[in-house]
Amino acid sequence: MKKEFLLSLNEVSTLVSILKDILTRNCVVILRGDLASGKTTLVKSFVKSLELDDLVTSPTFSLQAIYSDKIFHYDLYNKSLDEFISLGMLEEFEKNGIHFVEWGDEKLEKLLKDYGYEVMVINIFKENNKRLYKIDA
Repeated sequence: MKKEFLLSLNEVSTLVSILKDILTRNCVVILRGDLASGKTTLVKSFVKSLELDDLVTSPTFSLQAIYSDKIFHYDLYNKSLDEFISLGMLEEFEKNGIHFVEWGDEKLEKLLKDYGYEVMVINIFKENNKRLYKIDA
């Protein structure tokens, strides 16, 4: 499945509604985009749509955040795939829930697919005051 949406950051709830319909309980969503493209904003909107009270921030320095034991949020901005694996983080994907990975590269995508995980990639591009979301699942 390939889909594209051009939305303002205020309209990200439209994309979240679509994601809620297509994401399974155990999947990995790799978010790619430049700094300030809206990766964390998308995760915040998704968590909010589930009516969870968790405070969603970018886990850049902590590497992982968990929201209500069902949403996992990773940030690989400062980490290589080898570092991520050596920290034991690959095993985290075995936990039931939806896993959002900011800055996940093609090597991580391939590795996860090779292990049999359901993987969706969302590329986010800044276009003036809007964002172009390209979904590949």
